[in-house]
Amino acid sequence: MNGQRQKQSHHKPPWLKIKPRFGPVYIEMKTLLKQLKLHTVCQEAGCPNIGECFSAHTATFMILGDKCTRNCRFCGVKSNHPLPPDLDEPSRVAQAVKKLNLRFAVITSVTRDDLADGGATIFAETVNQIRKENPDCKIELLIPDFAGNSKALDIVLNVKPNVLAHNIETVPDLYNKVRPLADYGRSLDVLKHISEKTEDIITKSGMMVGLGETFQQIEETLNDVARINCQIFTVGQYLAPSKNHLPVKKYYAPEEFDLIKKIGENSGIKHIESGPLVRSSYMAHKQTEQFLRKIKAT
Repeated sequence: MNGQRQKQSHHKPPWLKIKPRFGPVYIEMKTLLKQLKLHTVCQEAGCPNIGECFSAHTATFMILGDKCTRNCRFCGVKSNHPLPPDLDEPSRVAQAVKKLNLRFAVITSVTRDDLADGGATIFAETVNQIRKENPDCKIELLIPDFAGNSKALDIVLNVKPNVLAHNIETVPDLYNKVRPLADYGRSLDVLKHISEKTEDIITKSGMMVGLGETFQQIEETLNDVARINCQIFTVGQYLAPSKNHLPVKKYYAPEEFDLIKKIGENSGIKHIESGPLVRSSYMAHKQTEQFLRKIKAT
């Protein structure tokens, strides 16, 4: 391995070729989500793990509609003018969590730069509704940057989700190309604000690799995240949602993901999930359980 950027790859390696699982439970999940008029990032972003997760009665609910005000070039979620927030949506998410008998729910959203609070109030109300219907359910929120609005971030912090995540997504040198309307420093500030405001909420982030970054850039990013006390970090392979999105520059081998994990651990991040099919919300409950076990052991 070296620090040089790789030429574009066209063929998926064998470790990324997974057999889809679309059985009766998968159909049941899709039906329930359609009945409740809910979106999942699993469907909207074309996650490769959707069959496995749906079959296990797990999903990452995507609130605030299915249209994003930004146009990140890695993301499969549609970019357009969104509708006004659906004030009944938090209640429907809570219904779905209850019907699925979930003990760990993950909630994310599109980015809503059109809203003064970026949708923070809807996030908070979703947490409140889930706890009202499912008091034993643990909750992870994967939030946008709220355009750097600390008051909006505090709205979410005040309802005390068990885990609060915000993804860095890529190395800073690629932001202009990959996330043109986002800002690396602003995302670090979001994570720093979370970690400094409370010790009761687990801070989490994640990134993709395969967009043209170098190992040195990955290491520098992990060091940045470690410095602001991010506790859980995920690293997965970028897969282009369509031909209109950024191409894959490199498919990382499993042993390279193992190396990234070691780099992250050496930087001081307590728990690293690093692998070709790792996604921020994939088996999120297991990530949290493993992190908590490590904390208890220290």
